[in-house]
Amino acid sequence: MATKEKAGGKAGAKAGGKGAAKGGAGAKSGGAAAKGGKGGKAGKAGQPRQAIDFTKREHAGAGLPVAAPRLQAHYMNVVRGALATQFGFTNGHQIPSLSKIVVNCGVGEAVKQPKLLDVVVEELALITGQKPVRRKAKKSISNFGLREGQEIGASVTLRGAKMWEFLDRFVTVSVPRIRDFRGLGTKSFDGRGNYTIGIKEQMIFPEINYDMVEQIHGMDITFVTTAEKDAHAMALLHQLGMPFRGDDKPVIPKVAQPAASVAAA
Repeated sequence: MATKEKAGGKAGAKAGGKGAAKGGAGAKSGGAAAKGGKGGKAGKAGQPRQAIDFTKREHAGAGLPVAAPRLQAHYMNVVRGALATQFGFTNGHQIPSLSKIVVNCGVGEAVKQPKLLDVVVEELALITGQKPVRRKAKKSISNFGLREGQEIGASVTLRGAKMWEFLDRFVTVSVPRIRDFRGLGTKSFDGRGNYTIGIKEQMIFPEINYDMVEQIHGMDITFVTTAEKDAHAMALLHQLGMPFRGDDKPVIPKVAQPAASVAAA
């Protein structure tokens, strides 16, 4: 009887041990799955968030006709006549106009953190409403760990209606949000009628969500005009609402709403 009890006890212990081992393996696999699920949601700490292409999203006015930019109408109706009177232009082709706007952002840390450039591209797409172009290094610099062909920045070139809409939002909404703003500098013209301004923070644009910002970066905005002299370009931008430093009363474009849009509203 003693030998049978011993044999039964050993068999029970083995079966219990196998069951416990299986249960332990299941618990380990469940713990690993739980860890994997947490890692998939939260991600590693300190890593930049995943970029999203906002240019492919549908918006509320997708099926409606596109309205003409109000600042372009102000230029055609008011600014052209004012510039012709101020400088004595006799030919309409002599009156300067805005050709394009280039928004450029360099990301030096993209050499070590390539995902950081994806976030910058996403923010530029939100600000301008157009998909940016990634810029690559033209030559290798060993001191900076830079190789030829690496992506180190992004830029957007705006023309047409998007250009006028961006200028309107930049002058009326973004510029007043600049910290300690005392007017735009007047010494940033290149001698050929083009004006460049440097922005220190991307958060002045209302399209940027404060909670989603991980790193503050700046950008350069270049306004390319058809003017041959800096004085003509400065007068053009001043008439379009640019608040330059030293202006007692900056020009505020007053654009009458079209009759069709008022009736539709």
